[in-house]
Amino acid sequence: MRIKMLDELARKKIFTVEEAAKISGIDKNVLKVLLSRLEKRGWVERIEKGKYMVIPLGARKGEYTLNEFVIGSLLVNPSAIAYWSALNYHGLTEQIPTTVFVQTTSRKKKRELEIFGVRYRIVRVKEEKFFGVEKAWLDEFQVNVTDREKTVVDCLDKPEYCGGVIEVAKALKNGEFDFEKLSEYAIKIGNSGVVRRLGYLCDALGLQIDLPEIRARNYLFLDPTMPKKGKANGKWRLIINLDIGELE
Repeated sequence: MRIKMLDELARKKIFTVEEAAKISGIDKNVLKVLLSRLEKRGWVERIEKGKYMVIPLGARKGEYTLNEFVIGSLLVNPSAIAYWSALNYHGLTEQIPTTVFVQTTSRKKKRELEIFGVRYRIVRVKEEKFFGVEKAWLDEFQVNVTDREKTVVDCLDKPEYCGGVIEVAKALKNGEFDFEKLSEYAIKIGNSGVVRRLGYLCDALGLQIDLPEIRARNYLFLDPTMPKKGKANGKWRLIINLDIGELE
């Protein structure tokens, strides 16, 4: 029974206790004991509570794992690899994030996890902010990743999850974007700070983009993660606390 069950689960590579119960017909409580024994023997590895992966024949327990983006996408549903991780996926940053950032609209009790030595950060957003997602194939699994334009907009919405606005400036300077889509996304996300930061960065980098005029009287910081001091920019209603000249 165990061999037959593992054979069927191996085709999936990853599975939940519910899926294993359906395939095997074994009571869930009995199955949990069985899976614990299989884990000790190095046949399966627990990803998190109720979720497992099958270790291929010839692989050694503790030395085999799946792509970290695949594991990240399994932690919550719906999910999209986002922020600094998406910048890295699209080749828009030379930095290698030490944390995998996963965006979702669902609640998850633990928002910071460590699995197989990799740190994961679950970022919950409102449903209206969950858009601009494309499919990617990794390790034979289909994973959601925010597209290039949404990645930039997300990073300007929450700069603390991308290494700061300077990383967005680098991406805009060196990457290729659909600026019509970028403008549409910046407005759609519903945060005037995104429009302001994007507008200022495009002006500073000599990039053409059509964005609405800022009518608000209040001023925001260009980079909320940086020291709270700098010169005021009246056009975009920003306090410029980041030197874009650092990119040169």
